[in-house]
Amino acid sequence: MTQKLLYFLPQLHIFLIDMDIFEVDIEDNKLFESLGFKCGLEIHQQLATEKKLFCHCPVGLTNRRHDAEILRHMRPTLSELGEYDGTALMEFKTKKEVIYRLYRDRTCTYEMDDTPPFLVNQQAIDFAIRIALLFNCKIVDEIHVIRKQYLDGSIPTGFQRTMIIGVDGWAPYKNRKIEITQINLEEEACREVSDIGHRIVYATDRLSIPLVEIITGSDMKNPAEAAEVCRLLGNTMKITGWVRRGIGTVRQDVNVSVTGGSRVEIKGVHKVGNIKPLTAIEAIRQKRLLELKNIYKQRFSSPAAINYKEENVTQLFSGTGNVIGRRLESDTPLKVVALSLPNLADIINYMLQPGWNFGSELGGRIRVIACIDSKPNLFFHSHRELYDMPSSVWEKIGAGRQMGDNDDMVLLCGPSVDVVTAISEIKIRISELAGGIVNETRQDMKDGTTDFERILPGPDRMYPDTDHPPVKITSQRVIDNGNFIGEPLWEKQKRWEQLGLNTEQIKVLSLSPFIPVFDELSMEEGINLKRAAYFLTAMITDLRRKGYNISQASFAQVKNVIRTALSNDWSSGKIKEALISIAQDLAFADGREYFDNQVFDKIWNESEKSFICSENCNRTEKFKRHIIGRLIRQFPTHTKEILDLADKRLG
Repeated sequence: MTQKLLYFLPQLHIFLIDMDIFEVDIEDNKLFESLGFKCGLEIHQQLATEKKLFCHCPVGLTNRRHDAEILRHMRPTLSELGEYDGTALMEFKTKKEVIYRLYRDRTCTYEMDDTPPFLVNQQAIDFAIRIALLFNCKIVDEIHVIRKQYLDGSIPTGFQRTMIIGVDGWAPYKNRKIEITQINLEEEACREVSDIGHRIVYATDRLSIPLVEIITGSDMKNPAEAAEVCRLLGNTMKITGWVRRGIGTVRQDVNVSVTGGSRVEIKGVHKVGNIKPLTAIEAIRQKRLLELKNIYKQRFSSPAAINYKEENVTQLFSGTGNVIGRRLESDTPLKVVALSLPNLADIINYMLQPGWNFGSELGGRIRVIACIDSKPNLFFHSHRELYDMPSSVWEKIGAGRQMGDNDDMVLLCGPSVDVVTAISEIKIRISELAGGIVNETRQDMKDGTTDFERILPGPDRMYPDTDHPPVKITSQRVIDNGNFIGEPLWEKQKRWEQLGLNTEQIKVLSLSPFIPVFDELSMEEGINLKRAAYFLTAMITDLRRKGYNISQASFAQVKNVIRTALSNDWSSGKIKEALISIAQDLAFADGREYFDNQVFDKIWNESEKSFICSENCNRTEKFKRHIIGRLIRQFPTHTKEILDLADKRLG
């Protein structure tokens, strides 16, 4: 029976496939454990250093216009063993033009590969050592810089410089330990601006920012554990102050496999909340690819057994008003080829993800490698009712063809050389069904599904860097950095639970920059800690969303306001106004200065000493306006109270 997607309800975390209702609930942990679900994480977190990793350029993104552009073409190089990395060869097929946007105050000759690296940033090494110690790693005696090839253009040199800092670490989770296989220090890549056809544009302001890479073992047994462990490790780093915080400063690569398959990496997951649906759907995708493997091997003895036929049908579209016809009006001469897919219709339509069948898999591969990226980029005969193409055109293409019930056909449109590449990749991807699951990197499509990004790199992409000397790490340096290690987050969470905080409060507090404030308050007598946690998390977050950034305030200011509020049983409204005053950098000596008659008297006395008025002016009116202006600037949320009190006191 042809597989059909019935519906997908992401809010319920369920998708149903095929007429006998193939149901998957991403909360069903037993299901994923029965599939042999395994997951490992690679967390990339930018470090809070002042300078970049191998030069003296300052860290920080910019929104201003770039000062210059350069064009590069990437090509693969041989490894130390005289072999090419498969990913590098795949990237070379794309024939990309890479444009780099340069900024005078953010980019130097090192980033553009015109000069060797400066000596590595020692502050970055210290921060990385501390994070490695935090996760119970053994610190290496000597750091060696390694080159890791990246031919997608994201790094102008064609490789990323990376260093192993710590190995054999762990972090506690539930009743077991999650293995931290290694922690690396490496340089950040460029920001992608656009990627259309054979041209990709990058901004270089982010390039070479230091980051740590935390690599775990494949210890997570279901999608929920993958998300929870990622959140634990990420929050543990965030509260140290050694890493950067905010959108774009962290991303996760998630590795997933099931029994009978092989590792697939989901690249660049920016939100921890995406990990659960992504890993669940990826596990089902792999399960269904293994089902396709059995169908393919039973049907075809080898790739040569599939009798593909190609036909140039460009002339059938000249002057037509359909989708492909409009594309033929491009300045670049385009070609339309019909490729037969004998006995493959059911495979093409086999559902792998919500709204995503094997034909979609082929389209993803063509989009990346052949750079035919207009949607749709493949036109299947079995899906012909979905396209803006007259049935008469399909009839003309099919004329003279003997198509069986399970035969299919696909149309490809693009520059001639790209169409040749696309046909080759379609045949390669179909032949890969014999192996089941392809080792590949996939990108997060933000809706729980993934699409092809590149072949998974192998060991041939890495080789020693000869431009930078080794860096010896002394035992004293490790000891000195160990002195900065405080109570790890997982220990704090145990303590907070013992203090009576519930699971949700602990989860939210783990992200708060004011954890030290809460910990200090928890050591004082008579403090309502649940209420304190609410003020330091939900209330401050709500104020930030309204434009009041409390995070710039000192811990002492916030602590004194919360302590005073709890001791004097302030209302929530009064506490909000006090925190807003802090955010506006107003006079808040110890959290007790709050607008009342005493504050009014203080401003009055100060104004009388400084107020200057000519003999002919109405002193009362001018004096009144002066005092009211000062008070409203200092207490903008008390305008009505200020005016009422001024009327009573000044008439």
